[in-house]
Amino acid sequence: MSIQPGDLPLTRPDAACAFDFLFGRWRVHNRRLRERLVGSDDWEEFGASLEVRPILGGLGNVDQYRTMIDDSYFEGLSLRLFSLADETWRIYWADTTTGQLLPPLIGRFEGGVGTFYGHEKHLDARVRVRFLWQSLDSDSARWQQAYAADNGEKWEINWQMDLRRH
Repeated sequence: MSIQPGDLPLTRPDAACAFDFLFGRWRVHNRRLRERLVGSDDWEEFGASLEVRPILGGLGNVDQYRTMIDDSYFEGLSLRLFSLADETWRIYWADTTTGQLLPPLIGRFEGGVGTFYGHEKHLDARVRVRFLWQSLDSDSARWQQAYAADNGEKWEINWQMDLRRH
């Protein structure tokens, strides 16, 4: 059963509808730096699939990301939750590399672009992380990840996903 945004039972603030564009099944083209924060310009490209569905009456959503990387199966899961208290989104991530839910990136959509910030461990150092989400049209979207070792003064884009609806 496929649930569409209009089928959700709750009345939600507009900001809680920001990720509704993402519901459904997607083909994903990935472009990812092989090494991060070392000045590399060596990118790898690969395909993936993504399926996103609403939870909690639309106050959240969950996705399942699947691909093969270097002949190994990789699966990830995003959990996005909307906070009614401060009208921000929190994006949590877990994958087959660690099996652990990482601390969230927090943010909101403004001008059609969702910007989310958090921290992550990379090569034994704590780095600042930024996600950008954008719906390009009804059948395409883009996600971008960047790291900053200097607390956000200089961002290095290290992964971009271009999504096309199935």
